[in-house]
Amino acid sequence: MARIELCNITKKFKKVTALDNINIDVKDKEFFVLFGPAGAGKTTILKTIAGIEFPDEGHVKIDGKIVNLVEPAKRNVSMVFENYALYPHISVFDNIASPMRSPLYKKDEETVKKEVYRVASMMKIDHLMERLPSQLSNGQRQRVALGRCLVREPNVFLMDEPIAHLDAKMRHFMRSELKEMQSSFNTTTIYVTHDYMEAMSLGDRIAIINEGKIEQIGSSDEVYYTPANEFVAKLLGEPEINIFPAELEMDGRGLKVRMLGQENLIDICDDVAKVLNKKGSGKLDVGIRGNDVKFSFEKIDDNYLKGTVYIVEPIGNKTVLTVSINKQLIRIIAPNDFRAEMDSSIYIKFNMDNAMFFNGEDKTFIIRHNQDHYLRR
Repeated sequence: MARIELCNITKKFKKVTALDNINIDVKDKEFFVLFGPAGAGKTTILKTIAGIEFPDEGHVKIDGKIVNLVEPAKRNVSMVFENYALYPHISVFDNIASPMRSPLYKKDEETVKKEVYRVASMMKIDHLMERLPSQLSNGQRQRVALGRCLVREPNVFLMDEPIAHLDAKMRHFMRSELKEMQSSFNTTTIYVTHDYMEAMSLGDRIAIINEGKIEQIGSSDEVYYTPANEFVAKLLGEPEINIFPAELEMDGRGLKVRMLGQENLIDICDDVAKVLNKKGSGKLDVGIRGNDVKFSFEKIDDNYLKGTVYIVEPIGNKTVLTVSINKQLIRIIAPNDFRAEMDSSIYIKFNMDNAMFFNGEDKTFIIRHNQDHYLRR
C-alpha cells in the first residue's frame, strides 16, 4: 500500500525533454492509468517511479518519503514490462516464483508454490509450469510476466502495457480479468496503455500524457465528456470526434452558431449560449461525436445539412459512415446493416445538446450543455 507522488519531475535525454515538469499524486490503493500516444513519456514515468531512471529535477515520493536516491530493489515495487523480460533459462514456475525467492523478499517454498499456482490459475497458464519461455507464444509469455508481477504484495504495481501483445480475444478477456482483480490487488497500481478502451474501463483516474506533459487528469467521465482540449477529445472514442470551425451569430431569438458554410443558423443550449456570449467573437471550434449525428436520405427539416457519402466502413457491430460537407469530413456511427452508394446525397443533423465548444485559437475546452452533470458522476 502506498501513495505515489511525482513533484515537478523533469527528465531529459540529451536535447530531448522526455518529461516536462510532471506533477502526479496517486492515492493509496488507486488504479491509476497513464494514457497517451507512443513516445509521450508514459514508460519514462514508470521507470522514474521504479528507480530505473533518475529525474534531472523534482522528487519522487512513496508514502511521503523522497526516494530519489533509493535503489530500485529497495523501493518495493513490482513492474511488468511490455517486452516480457523473462529469464530464458528457467521454467515458467521459477520465473513467476523469482520475486519471492529474492534475498530481500524471500518466502518459504510452501508459500511460493501456493502463490505461484494461485496466480498461474488466474492467468490460465497453470498447464505451462514446466516449460521454458522459448516454448511459449508471445501471449503466454506476456501472461507469465504479468503473473510474476502479481505474485507478491509490493507497495505499488507498475504495469507497462501488459496486455498489448495479446490477441484481440485474449486482450478483451484480460481487460475484464484486470478489472475483476482490482478489488483483490489491495495495493496501488499504475498502468500504462495507448488503448483508450483499456484506459477508460480500468482506471479510477486517467492522466493524459502528450510530449512529456500532462494534458489532463480525471475520471473516465471527466476526460471523455469534458476534455481539457481538442487533443484529449480526439484521443478518446472511435471513430475520432468531429471538430470543425464555427461562428457565433445573433438573430432575433438569441445566440446561434453557423457551421460548415451553411446559410441556416443552428440553435445552441441556453447555458452554453450564456458562456459563449461572454467569450465574444473570437475563433470557435465545435466538437461532435459520431453517435450524436443523425442522418437521412431526405431533408426532414431545416436543421438537416446536405452532404455526400464519402466512405462507408462496416466494422462488425456498427458502420462508420463518413459524409463530406464543404470539404469537411464528418464521421458518423450507423447501424451495421447500413448501405449507401459513394457520392450519393445524404442529410445530417447534429445533436447540439451533446456538442462541445473549444477555443479556436488555443484549442482549450470552453463549455458543453449540462457540464456539471458529467463532473459530478
